[in-house]
Amino acid sequence: MKNTSIPQWVTDTAYTLIGILFCAFALKSFLIPNKFFDGGVTGISLLIHELYHLDISYIIVLANIPFIIMGAFHVNKTFAVKTFAAVIVLGLCLQFLPYPQITSDKLLVSIFGGVFMGIGVGLAIRGGCALDGIEVLALYTGKRISFTISEIILGINIIIFLIAAIDLGLPTALYSIMTYYTASKTISFVIEGLEEYTGVTIISGESQQVKERLVMELGRGITIYKGERGFLRESFDVSQPVDIVFTVITRLEVRRLRNLVYKIDPKAFIFTSTIKEAAGGVLKKRARH
Repeated sequence: MKNTSIPQWVTDTAYTLIGILFCAFALKSFLIPNKFFDGGVTGISLLIHELYHLDISYIIVLANIPFIIMGAFHVNKTFAVKTFAAVIVLGLCLQFLPYPQITSDKLLVSIFGGVFMGIGVGLAIRGGCALDGIEVLALYTGKRISFTISEIILGINIIIFLIAAIDLGLPTALYSIMTYYTASKTISFVIEGLEEYTGVTIISGESQQVKERLVMELGRGITIYKGERGFLRESFDVSQPVDIVFTVITRLEVRRLRNLVYKIDPKAFIFTSTIKEAAGGVLKKRARH
């Protein structure tokens, strides 16, 4: 167990440190010099920095502490300790590393500031911690009210951007919304990657041949549900048993799978769904961090 835990610890630490450097780069080289914002705790910290001219390195640490404490109770203590250490290192990077200002072009700042911020936060998440505690707050609040975590985060960010629009101008708030959107999409890309998993369900009268081709040609594991097909308007009482095939593939393989199934049965019914996390079985890709 000790031999296997050391590489994982090293990998997590590397992801976290690289993520911290990216976040500090996004903040000091793009967002802070141009008075732009992000969402979440980072956005709150940037807003306080602009309104009261306090040191961002102290604000970003202090603002995250309540959410780190929440994380200790609602996630686990290991997550809280790693997050606290990561936020401290981020504060030190903001305080001491001499990042240069890259550009003053608002469009470039909003896009690439968001991209580098998203890369940093995403890598930190893959390392097992968080550089922004807003999702911990959403998790805590979501257990007490009927809103989803996404709705809570959206509501908090709306408040941040409204305050920014009132105090710093609507154009700055609008560009900052673009920054947040870019960052959130980049985070998803970094966490899930190009090989985000997709669940595929296939209902076909040629299910036996479909099953064989999926396993033998694509090398995929399959699960079979027993069902019935038919029930058409003109023949509602007519149905026949069918094997409903379910498999998990990467989204890069979806087109190949569709082509394979439709060659067997052009009338096959196929639908897909995104899977955020998958491990084990016959999956080709290693488990996510």
